[in-house]
Amino acid sequence: YLLTKDNTLRNAYTIGKSDKSHLLCSILNDNSTTICLELYQQAFKPYSIFECKRVGIEEGMTKGPQTIEKAKQGAYVARTASSLQRIRNESGELYGIIYKSDNSFIIKAHAELMEEIIQSNDKELLRRFILTVGIVSNHGNWVKKNKHNFFDFSNDNFQKELIVLSQSYDWLLFLTDEGLTEFIETLLLSTTDEYKPIKDAFTASYLHDKKKNQFTKVQMNLQAHWALVKFFADNIVAVEQWFRVISPNGKDLDTLKLNLQELNRKNWKTILQ
Repeated sequence: YLLTKDNTLRNAYTIGKSDKSHLLCSILNDNSTTICLELYQQAFKPYSIFECKRVGIEEGMTKGPQTIEKAKQGAYVARTASSLQRIRNESGELYGIIYKSDNSFIIKAHAELMEEIIQSNDKELLRRFILTVGIVSNHGNWVKKNKHNFFDFSNDNFQKELIVLSQSYDWLLFLTDEGLTEFIETLLLSTTDEYKPIKDAFTASYLHDKKKNQFTKVQMNLQAHWALVKFFADNIVAVEQWFRVISPNGKDLDTLKLNLQELNRKNWKTILQ
């Protein structure tokens, strides 16, 4: 189902599947009298995956007890999802290696090889390549404090769990405390009518007598969903400032967006034949 009787939206509904793809359905828009549905075919093999690693901190602890487990899970997914693998040479520099179907391979600096694959139309390079993107948040789990009691983003102050993730994903993004605070203050604590559905859905999901969560990545109150979509569309430039790029070193979100756009433009039906 796409929409429950209490007006909760699921992210997608699988209508059918074949050996190579799923046929999915989502709600495209809703004008209160008519609902427009969108049907789309999704290949089993994605060209990119995004993983969010969230770990809470219990009272009295310095970081979440499952942080290392989350890091190991993320590292496993990042290392096994794509044909592009990371290796280090004798001096510790990061290189990438990718195999072709005849077992020949290419080895280059990781960032250089990743960019070469993304810009290429070579089936041998693309057929098993998946751009892996990890997202983490909450400084106490991933970043140490400096002597001034502030969280320090220099490499020497990364917790070992963040180092594991930064060395595993092609891209690792950090949702800053400032970004998370702005989201909470603007939307969850909002008193404006425009964002009231978001606040109401979130509040209803965390009452002691709640019936069902309406504010997750899988399901969302329909009106809150539309309000969130509008907020992100109207404020995309500001929202992008909420994130810090941990790896690749020296890259920014504009480069990641260009990478995703390039992958999206490719003829994957032909590549995966």
